Amino acid sequence: MQYKGTANFRHDHPEKTGVLVTNLGTPDAPTSSALRRYLGEFLWDPRVVEVPRPIWWLILHGIILRIRPSRSAKAYASVWQPEGSPLLTHTAKQAEGIRKELQAKYGNNIVVGFAMRYGNPSVSKVLDEMQAQGVRQLLVLPLYPQYSASTSASTFDAIAHDFTRRRWIPDLRFVSHYPDYPPYIEAMANHIQAHWNEHGRNEKLILSYHGVPLKYLEKGDPYHCECHKTSRLLAERLGLSKGDYMTTFQSRFGREEWLQPYTDETLKSLPGKGVKSIDVFCPGFSSDCLETVEEIDEENREYFLEAGGEGFSYIPALNATPGHISALTQLIEDNLQGWTVPTNKPDELATRLRLAEEQKQVQYPGRDL
Repeated sequence: MQYKGTANFRHDHPEKTGVLVTNLGTPDAPTSSALRRYLGEFLWDPRVVEVPRPIWWLILHGIILRIRPSRSAKAYASVWQPEGSPLLTHTAKQAEGIRKELQAKYGNNIVVGFAMRYGNPSVSKVLDEMQAQGVRQLLVLPLYPQYSASTSASTFDAIAHDFTRRRWIPDLRFVSHYPDYPPYIEAMANHIQAHWNEHGRNEKLILSYHGVPLKYLEKGDPYHCECHKTSRLLAERLGLSKGDYMTTFQSRFGREEWLQPYTDETLKSLPGKGVKSIDVFCPGFSSDCLETVEEIDEENREYFLEAGGEGFSYIPALNATPGHISALTQLIEDNLQGWTVPTNKPDELATRLRLAEEQKQVQYPGRDL
């Protein structure tokens, strides 16, 4: 097996600390062909769909990838921006905001990049770029506050698989979740309160999280519990009683049972129970994307209003707001504790090169290494 090395390696190359921010992914364009590639990669991940591979291959390629890409392309086209999908643009802005805050403190000796678990920019491509820049310590932050094997663990799989193909791997730290991280809770509370101050507050706050199959919970996945923990802490910070908010789960796929209560069914039923106005916020989504913009703010808005609701307000995700960038930067710094960000002073680099060259000449005289 050929392992990836570092071209033109020099012992006086500056060594840096890297921060890799990751998110779920996006197609390259709102077209059927782009969605087919994206969904093929996403839905083939055994962390996402835990079905025996031969059976799932037949279902995926025989049914799903023949039908779903065209439907999904229409949905993506409705939210597509000039710069690309909302998830891509928001994640890029988040990474840039984090980079500015960290480099203001540590200088250019810290590198910040972002990658998508599925689609582009790919994990392997960004890791190539970071290695070329001299990253020797790497902190990976998947932007999933609540842990699930289908998200956080899948990202770890991608990182670990990439490392199996490299000659040299960096020191690695991986942030698997942060559902109760105080600055994250504070950022959400301030964000929601600012929305209420500007637009007013409706009768009930719906906290909608992406769903996963119920069997994942039954097998020990902590996602359900961490979602409820986030909701409880956020409600406490906002001073809400139990009747003021609900935790629901959206975006289910297939016929099996997923985590309940379902967001769409909840919104259809609330007007009949006397709840005529709601605010909806999605704590598990670090960035607005298809599932928040199209599914919540368009599709589920219609469900609620058609069922007799009178007021529906979607509170945008934290995206690249200053409070969110500050919380993520603090989370990163907390997880960098114990690592020294290299200074790369010219005299240090020169000394390192001289000592390496002297040692090579002793061990391998006359060889160009």
